[in-house]
Amino acid sequence: MHINNHFAVGFIFASILNYFFNFNLLEFSFIILFSFICDFDVFFSKFAKDNNHRLLITHSIIPSIIMLLVGLIFNWMILIISAISYSSHIIIDTIDWGTNLLYFQKKQVGFKLLISKEEFKNLPKYLSEYKNPASFFDAKYYNNIKCVITEIVLFILMIIFGLIFAFQFILITLLYFPFLCFHLFRHFHLKKIEAS
Repeated sequence: MHINNHFAVGFIFASILNYFFNFNLLEFSFIILFSFICDFDVFFSKFAKDNNHRLLITHSIIPSIIMLLVGLIFNWMILIISAISYSSHIIIDTIDWGTNLLYFQKKQVGFKLLISKEEFKNLPKYLSEYKNPASFFDAKYYNNIKCVITEIVLFILMIIFGLIFAFQFILITLLYFPFLCFHLFRHFHLKKIEAS
């Protein structure tokens, strides 16, 4: 799932809980941040097997377990909620391409709905059909109508839940757009590369 969708999920989650906890701006932002922060491990892909950032420890449930334990030890509710927000990202990522859920197995697990068993098993062969290997994943994502519909639904739900449960934080939803623009720019850039 793209980072803008994780942001939307984090905002929805924080908005619902805001009804019960009445967060301040920092607390609300902290929960949202942890819903997508692990995607910044893409900058450390060179340290991962096959340069796949989803195989790093940051894309496992280990960090969320550590956060949860620290939150429980210090009775720090925001850290506990942020740990759940972080783990939601990891669990959601098992649906599309899979993730290194438990870390120590060093392989992607999950439903991997956007890639067939044949494609996953012979990935280098399929990647070689593209000028830029990233185009394979990009095409699979944007050619899947369920992914596009999910993006639209999550955006709408983010706005609705924000208006109902966290109106005072609604301007934070504007951060959704830079993340969306990043992915759309990348998508059209890859299409241009493949078309040339």
